[in-house]
Amino acid sequence: MARAPVHCSVMSSRRDLFPPIEPYRTGRLRLDARHTMYWEESGNPRGAPVLFLHGGPGAGATAVHRRFFDPGYWRIVIFDQRGAGRSSPLGELHDNTPDHLVGDIELLRQELGIADWLVFGGSWGSTLALHYAETHSERVAGLILRGIFLCRPAEIEWFLYGARAIFPEAWRAFAGFLPEHERDDLLAAYYRRLTDPDPRIHMPAARAWSVYEGACSTLLPNPETIAAFGEDRLALGLARLEAHYFSRNLFSAERDLIARIDRIQHLPGVIVQGRYDMVCPIRSADELARAWPKAEYIIVPDAGHSAMEPGIREQLVLAGERHKRR
Repeated sequence: MARAPVHCSVMSSRRDLFPPIEPYRTGRLRLDARHTMYWEESGNPRGAPVLFLHGGPGAGATAVHRRFFDPGYWRIVIFDQRGAGRSSPLGELHDNTPDHLVGDIELLRQELGIADWLVFGGSWGSTLALHYAETHSERVAGLILRGIFLCRPAEIEWFLYGARAIFPEAWRAFAGFLPEHERDDLLAAYYRRLTDPDPRIHMPAARAWSVYEGACSTLLPNPETIAAFGEDRLALGLARLEAHYFSRNLFSAERDLIARIDRIQHLPGVIVQGRYDMVCPIRSADELARAWPKAEYIIVPDAGHSAMEPGIREQLVLAGERHKRR
């Protein structure tokens, strides 16, 4: 199989995020008897549609995510996935699976009258973008993906245990939150606490989980990132939904995202990956690039996982700019 082209980013001619903007329209879409989705549109109401898929699962979207896209060209659609951010109920696990999320995306597309759109997602957002595209390829004009996560058991094992080889102090705080006799199964021990109805039990666990992820997300220590991950709403949505998905919603066997890659081989794509991504190590991005030769594969040599790493956000902005010319 031909290998996708690999590029290493350079520091010259840097493009940074576009200026802050406010949505021109927001809404709340009833998904079922339990879940309601927050969504928003910004940029050009008559522009080419682009869908932003946030990470986590459970992290929610923020105002900065609008700024990856030229607001004069793109009709920017952003929403908070079930259980995340401004969608309600926050942290709800019932009827919350990848297939539910794909159905929600289709419901939103129909609600907004969009025929197809560019799909942009990082980390868990890359997982969901691939799953959506492989399910509804006729609705996808192209993909821009960052920090590839294929939701496989080995990737979960790395997050829970492997990253301690690089971030031992962050991992000690993460594991040390639990009694020593529970540390052989961190996922189960955290899941029990995160699903406990008592905030005095689930909130400290959520903060410990989320702060660990934040500490591992950047190449260099970033106190602002760690503080943001410790905020209650982000921490609860992120930790509870990640533990939920990691426990029972992995993509394996016939659902494996690489096994279904033939469904999107015809689509243009860009894969942006930090060389030193310790949350979603580069192996998954490299496998995806090998399986999808049409995609452009960009390795940022001086970046970790976060979309806010300077080299990563530059390459994501440039990918959107290149897609205008397709």
